[in-house]
Amino acid sequence: MRKKIVAGNWKMNKSHDEAIELIQSIAASSYEESIHLIVFPPTVYVSEITKITASTEISVGVQNSSQYDAGAYTGEVSSSMIKSIGAEYALVGHSERREYFNEQNDELAQKVNQLLSDGLTPVYCCGEVLKEREDENHFNIIKNQIEEGVFHLNENQIQNCILAYEPVWAIGTGVTASSGQAQEMHQFIRSLLVEKYGIDVADSISILYGGSCKPSNAKELFGNPDVDGGLIGGASLVAEDFIAIANSFG
Repeated sequence: MRKKIVAGNWKMNKSHDEAIELIQSIAASSYEESIHLIVFPPTVYVSEITKITASTEISVGVQNSSQYDAGAYTGEVSSSMIKSIGAEYALVGHSERREYFNEQNDELAQKVNQLLSDGLTPVYCCGEVLKEREDENHFNIIKNQIEEGVFHLNENQIQNCILAYEPVWAIGTGVTASSGQAQEMHQFIRSLLVEKYGIDVADSISILYGGSCKPSNAKELFGNPDVDGGLIGGASLVAEDFIAIANSFG
């Protein structure tokens, strides 16, 4: 059975006190035990947040990590450092990292390798911008991002990854891919996994939807057979909304 996952990407939001209040509220909330919650706070808060979540089933990750193990890389944070403060997951290739920081697939593949070597779980993100969808090139874009970012991995390694599809045209815009559009792309991604690794491996990998998912549409999105949960942005900054999304699985 694939894990049902709801992951909250807090991005560059919340003061220290606000972040602590948010995670305390999430930790005190009730949700279905079969759902795996992950939060991705700003890195400066991770150490303290992992202490708060230590007695819960909530996992903690970081929003970015270095492809290098150690060295003279001012401002970077290595996966071994991340692991040492209790985080277990890391986002790789979020659309904002691709767009604003020009991260390329070959660099992201190195980040995936480094995370896996330190025993962390990469959440590898892929997605197309509006023009690529309008030009009907979205399947090729996703195929390229996945092949160049994770298809160098062997069967054991890929099963220690999570994939996240984020239609860039639906992030922070209030526009959401329809349930049918989300399922279509998730099914396509899983078909790529089947071709590369076989059906057993493909069926073991969780694929999350990221793109203006909120309490009002989560149930419909999560009802699709190939949508295994969500990578939540704005709605993860409100504990009640985040938990409502977590309770949206049928």
